[in-house]
Amino acid sequence: MSSGLSADGKRRCFGWQPGKEFYAEYHDHEWGIPVHDDRHLFEMLILEGAQAGLSWETILKKREGYRQAFFNFDPQKVAAMSDADLEALLENPKIIRNRLKVFAARKNARGFLEIQKKFGSFDRYLWNYVNDNPVMNHWASLSEAPLTTPESDALSMDLKSYGMTFVGSKIIYAFMSAVGLVNNHPMDCWCYAKQKEDSSKNRAKS
Repeated sequence: MSSGLSADGKRRCFGWQPGKEFYAEYHDHEWGIPVHDDRHLFEMLILEGAQAGLSWETILKKREGYRQAFFNFDPQKVAAMSDADLEALLENPKIIRNRLKVFAARKNARGFLEIQKKFGSFDRYLWNYVNDNPVMNHWASLSEAPLTTPESDALSMDLKSYGMTFVGSKIIYAFMSAVGLVNNHPMDCWCYAKQKEDSSKNRAKS
């Protein structure tokens, strides 16, 4: 599927449909833009896991509920949640009330903290998988993007070694795309040229 033209005249690979301005906002200002803040990386890791079997649109609509439920994605606080705390969240309609996904947040927080301790930051650990430079793809349409890559396979396997769950290779590739390790905007999307330029500038500095 090629990108669609929004009412503002911009061609987007998603979020262009009328009534989905919140989705266009995410597309324009978050998706594919490199993230180096550990708290934001933890947020996206948890949200991508929560998406499994669902649409990203559904997760975006519940994003604020997740922030409230999980202490604005403070991994220290999430790691310290008790079973009773997590059980209570299963009654919270502002998040996806799936027991495995809810309890995975604590598991993943603990693994996240272990990685931070070992590498100094999750950011440092994560970006090593792309040699500290975003992978710039050149798709004619978003449908050409793969579901997994050797890098997502390797990262998924390693995250699992830290006790994390809902970090399969498909989920992790979506995560990598979301936080800018990979740029999957197709060439007819207005964000493609901007991110290609930013990537070139970053490479010139390194």
